[in-house]
Amino acid sequence: MARQMHAMGAEATVVFALALSAQIAKLAGVGQAAGPNTPSGAIPPYAKGRTGKKRPGKPGARHGHQGHRRPPPTVDRREDVAPITVCPDCCGKVLPARKHRKRTIEDIKPDLQTEAVEYTIGQHWCAACKKHVEPGVAAAMPGATVGNGIVALSTVMHFGLGLTIDQVREIVSSHLRTELTAGGLVDMWRRAGEALAPWYEQIGEEAKNSATLHADETGWRVNGDAYWLWCFCNHQNCFYLIDESRGGDVLAGFFTEAYAGVLLSDFWRPYQSVKLAAAVAAGEGVEATPAGERQACLVHLLRELSHIDKDVLPGKSDGDAEQWRGFSKILRRLLRDGIRLRKRDNFTPALYGRPIMLIDRRLVMLADAKYNDPDAKRLAARLSRHRDEIFTFLDRPEAAWENNFAERQIRPAVILRKNSQCNRSERGAATQAVHMSIYRTLKLRGHDPRTVIEQALREWSATGKLPPLPAAVVGVG
Repeated sequence: MARQMHAMGAEATVVFALALSAQIAKLAGVGQAAGPNTPSGAIPPYAKGRTGKKRPGKPGARHGHQGHRRPPPTVDRREDVAPITVCPDCCGKVLPARKHRKRTIEDIKPDLQTEAVEYTIGQHWCAACKKHVEPGVAAAMPGATVGNGIVALSTVMHFGLGLTIDQVREIVSSHLRTELTAGGLVDMWRRAGEALAPWYEQIGEEAKNSATLHADETGWRVNGDAYWLWCFCNHQNCFYLIDESRGGDVLAGFFTEAYAGVLLSDFWRPYQSVKLAAAVAAGEGVEATPAGERQACLVHLLRELSHIDKDVLPGKSDGDAEQWRGFSKILRRLLRDGIRLRKRDNFTPALYGRPIMLIDRRLVMLADAKYNDPDAKRLAARLSRHRDEIFTFLDRPEAAWENNFAERQIRPAVILRKNSQCNRSERGAATQAVHMSIYRTLKLRGHDPRTVIEQALREWSATGKLPPLPAAVVGVG
């Protein structure tokens, strides 16, 4: 075909090359604008371009803000540095030291290694059970040859920090002098997940009974099939759930009862299927509780406005472009007025009742107006559907106006997804959800996950029962 096109002359060759180039561009997606909520990983590097942002000023926190310098370590021992007699620069003779300075250095000892302990366990005959019984060993789970300290450390490294199985094996082998197999790691993580399952269920129950709850979801893979990782979180709990569905059936399985708090999410339609509790009036022995409500993420809305202004507006006709500019300007001003009102130091719904009523009235007028521009019509219809969810944060001050917290909690899982390529089985996905939820919840509550998990596994190994899930540290969250 190439020879035939060449024989037809230069013009035919040019036409053929242009058609082929257009087809390649269409298949590769070149020139197609990414959506406002398109993940960064789904955009090819050559299509991102330069950000144009440079780091201004000196590094570190802003003037007047608290610094983030590492706290000084506790001194374990002191040592004097041998004095010198000649200058290290010119080799000239130096006088005896007249003053000294202190320098604290924190390091790992070179002889760091694990300890193998042989336990002698007595076996006792139980006349009631008609079998031999023996006491539990707190150092390891039943039948395991690896201690709970290594289990807790490897769990934090893989499910918390996102290290791959090979990286965990290399660290444990090189630094702790302990050889582990990939299958052994996976099996002990599974057993630890089964032991810690009551904590996982408790985190889910506390999340469903909280005053506010952020929700988000992202893609996941289980044995190569498309699954979804759901995240339900607040400042005390973080509950992950891996399921093959992105629909309302997952939400129905999680919210087994009507939710009485404020549910913060994006505009994904299945979140509308969550049943909200009705308000309860105060009565004898009954405390009044407000009704469950929803708050839509305003960042997603502002991001979509910017996307249309940048990528879609240049291709609009004059009439549609003028109408879109007016609609976008009014909506931006309305959203920013609500956010500025909420940020006032003395803000309370009772004190600013009239401004809140005027903002709600402006929203209704904007949503009910008629538009010819397709983007303005589409967003006006969205505002009409979610008119009770745009400014909930003005009536319920405990709620935020954005869903950034859920996105920050789901980001570590996204990093782990890129490193470890998700899970190979549904049982592995269940173990993944348990360990990530426990790790992230303990971090939110101000605890050291490795220490807490090790202590919990030690108590479970010795008694068969888990200790209570630690509450939040005072001053955290």
